[in-house]
Amino acid sequence: MTTLAKSTPWKANWIWGGSEESPRNQWRWFRTSFICPQDLGMLEKAILWITADSRYEAYINGKRVGRGPVRYFPTDIFYDAHEVGHLLRRGEINTIAVGVMHFGVSNFQYLRERGGLLAQLDAFVGNNEMTLVHTGTDWRTSVHAGQDPAISRMSCQLAFAERIDGRKLAEDWTLSAYSDEQWEQATVIGPAGVEPWVRLVPRDIPYLTEEPVLPTRVISLARVVPYQLTAFIDTYHLMKAPGEENANRIFFCGAFATILRLEAETEVKITLHVSGLDVVRLGDRLYTAAELEVEAPLKHIRAQLPAGDHLLLYTVYGPEHGQSNRIGVDGDTGITWRSPFGAEEDGEPMSPFVRIGPSFTYTSIDYIDQDDLFASWEAEKVRFAESIDPLTSLSDVLAAGYPVEGVPHSLANGEDAFMPQFAKRESEVFSVPASLQRLAIASTDPGVVPVFEGGDTEFILDFGKEWSGFLEFELEAEAGVIIDWYGIEYRKDTYVQHTFGLDNTLRYVTREGTQRYESPVRRGFRYLIVTVRGATKPVLIRDVRFVQSNYPAPEIGAFKSSDYKLNQIWDISKHTTKLCMEDTFVDCPAYEQAFWVGDSRNEALVNYYTFGGTEIVERCLRLVPGSEFQTPLYGDQVPSAWTSVIPNWTFFWIVACREYAEHTGNRVFAADMLPKMLLTLEAYLERLNTDDLLDMKGWNLLDWAPMDQPNDGIVTHQNLMLVKALQETAAIAELAGMPLKGAVCIEMAVRLKTAINRHLWSEERGAYLDCIHRGGRRSSIFSMQTQVMALLVGVAEGDRAALLSEYLTATPEGFVPIGSPFMSFFYYETLMKSGHVQWMLDDMRENFGFMLDNDATTCWEMYGHTTMNRANANDLTRSHCHAWSAAPGYFLGAYVLGVRPAAPGWTKVIIEPNIGDLSWAKGTVPLPQGGCIDVTWKADNGQMVSLIVTAPEHAELDIRVPESCAVSIRRVSQLLE
Repeated sequence: MTTLAKSTPWKANWIWGGSEESPRNQWRWFRTSFICPQDLGMLEKAILWITADSRYEAYINGKRVGRGPVRYFPTDIFYDAHEVGHLLRRGEINTIAVGVMHFGVSNFQYLRERGGLLAQLDAFVGNNEMTLVHTGTDWRTSVHAGQDPAISRMSCQLAFAERIDGRKLAEDWTLSAYSDEQWEQATVIGPAGVEPWVRLVPRDIPYLTEEPVLPTRVISLARVVPYQLTAFIDTYHLMKAPGEENANRIFFCGAFATILRLEAETEVKITLHVSGLDVVRLGDRLYTAAELEVEAPLKHIRAQLPAGDHLLLYTVYGPEHGQSNRIGVDGDTGITWRSPFGAEEDGEPMSPFVRIGPSFTYTSIDYIDQDDLFASWEAEKVRFAESIDPLTSLSDVLAAGYPVEGVPHSLANGEDAFMPQFAKRESEVFSVPASLQRLAIASTDPGVVPVFEGGDTEFILDFGKEWSGFLEFELEAEAGVIIDWYGIEYRKDTYVQHTFGLDNTLRYVTREGTQRYESPVRRGFRYLIVTVRGATKPVLIRDVRFVQSNYPAPEIGAFKSSDYKLNQIWDISKHTTKLCMEDTFVDCPAYEQAFWVGDSRNEALVNYYTFGGTEIVERCLRLVPGSEFQTPLYGDQVPSAWTSVIPNWTFFWIVACREYAEHTGNRVFAADMLPKMLLTLEAYLERLNTDDLLDMKGWNLLDWAPMDQPNDGIVTHQNLMLVKALQETAAIAELAGMPLKGAVCIEMAVRLKTAINRHLWSEERGAYLDCIHRGGRRSSIFSMQTQVMALLVGVAEGDRAALLSEYLTATPEGFVPIGSPFMSFFYYETLMKSGHVQWMLDDMRENFGFMLDNDATTCWEMYGHTTMNRANANDLTRSHCHAWSAAPGYFLGAYVLGVRPAAPGWTKVIIEPNIGDLSWAKGTVPLPQGGCIDVTWKADNGQMVSLIVTAPEHAELDIRVPESCAVSIRRVSQLLE
């Protein structure tokens, strides 16, 4: 690991600027210049120690040296150590420049505190350490001149989309020659250790990669005309009780309204992308939800309206989680919208919208009983609709006593690049000229974007496969041209799957001439839709690239076999896992980028076999107990401001802790984590009922499938996983040398196992029922998911186990089938326990093969042909890159190559290939202490005939093959570091 810990006290102070402690979506620049001493002698190194709230990009003399920090809980913020000695100019003026993105809102990877920057540059000469510069009042700061903070959230999980005005952007602000005399003096917040960042923690993983990726082709060109009016409205912020410190769901009753002004009579079309939409009033007409045209998730209204002003009002109820609502208006004559309250209020620019209400709102916490609040909300929805329906003007609304307030421009405006992507009145397709196709080849000539009369120019870049990182481009244009960059994951023929729920856009306004922009906002996509708006002459694009950024794990793992489709499946599993390894494992690089705790257990196992990374796994596992201040049940995604609990995710975390401790042989880790595991288990065991069953409220999830897993009651798979968690805690106690602490867990596991078999088994169906609902009603639904977990955990024994084992390859009629690749991981584990390798291979070919048949380069969140209720048949899944789905990356190495650990730290290794219907296979499995094991085997007529194993000298091999198989073992020496 290349990161460092600071061994001497900090001299730097936390600094910020402006009048607000935590401004919404503010990008702020910081600079200082200094003369680097000429006589530094034998300079060994110079370290820039740095961290910021929320994220930073640091530069030395115009050269970017790093991004950070890694995600953190505010009380324990991580700092970075960048070696920058090679960038310093001795005897000359040097400049440190830092761009800080402060979110100002909480999300699923950040808990809101105040903005701040802490930095210190130390030089090391021999045994002497010299501080050259540190943050304080001598630093200058300015709000980023070209960034518009009045933009929509990317998603409820992320911060904000991006709008940059190149006319205001100073590209040279990181250089010493730039003058910052007009910038303000930075304000000192306090020394290192000041609240809220009371503990500074050295970065615990290496820095992420930065690997340029170029597009492979331009695949379409079109002239497009968007709706006349489009806008976003930040409903979550406007309807929520004051405060951005949490990101929990809200339930509310409210409405939004605006005035449409028509120049002449025309047919008006209104498109709404609104959660909780119930009724819409347009002029004198009231539309119920049933009367709206539905093109899910969009809803449309068409109405012939005369010239003049018309009220547009629609209700919204939630639940809302932070995504922005959107509206588009179009017609054949001029249409404008306006607020009845004016364009400015107390000096603040206002949007055309007003907010009505909310008449009722509450913040939901999923694992706490809030049934009374929910019932009140349901009743208020009915009352609110009945009372608002007859009101035909804002005067009527005010007279009825509803609060009506103007919506600030910062929370709703037409500077929205996402709605125009699908709110189009015209789209005319053209062939792609060679001059534009140059964008996708290494040519010194620029790509030429043609200009269309009476419309904008849209083209789509294909980057060949999905990627995760940062967008960069260089172009030449006239001033004032709007260029929208919009990343998507999937298209087929002429169909585009828009990222509803994710505003994956960057809007850039050009200045005159050549310009370059490097986005600091992480995003994921395969295709990039580029729309050039308002150009009168061709835009010349000289460079478009995507900087792929992920955890720097070497691509050691390999798998090849006689089945080309299985090879492709393994490849996309590996690529998916790579893209979902950031500063933690993340569920996906596009929609969320969130560290979901349960997902990471499976992702860690796939990583062990494809990359061999261990530091990222330990970092993830150690982060989880940091959510204890929110709940002792631990959060299902961390660090996050959504206080949400999926009990199984905590149980999977316990499993992952044991697997990591054994994978690495790290007994110190086992001892560190044991008390944290016992703490959360105690909280869960307090929720056992008198029958010794876990009976609780929570997000009681296992699979995206129509199984019976209510959010309150006795859920069978959850009780099964609690047994597993208790068993695994006992195992880690043994590894930590504290077996007595594990003995209590074993006792509780036996009690719970007995209770499950007594109360949750159905003799009539020969299976475990899915749940017992709150109040005692036994579920009539039986699922394969529940049976799989009963077998996997070992709760089903004897005749019951034998019966359930038959179901693995012959699902009983009426049983809910496996619904997602995530659940398939546990299904495959159970198949391997039962020796059904051929069944597993066939399942992979069918389900993952369907992805390949639909041009997948990464594994989907869902299979696409199973249980998802899709409004559009072309939307085969939401996320097209989800590492919880990458099971083949593990199972093909662990069971087809047959390489598995037999002792902590892989000091003993099992080699037990399963050939199925394959004639050969070969591959590489990384080892946690370095090195790898290579396996090559061949089979003939279903019998293994030869096996070649290459392994380090220190690894004891347990080779399990037929006696007739020719075995060759090659040993390599291990280099000790």
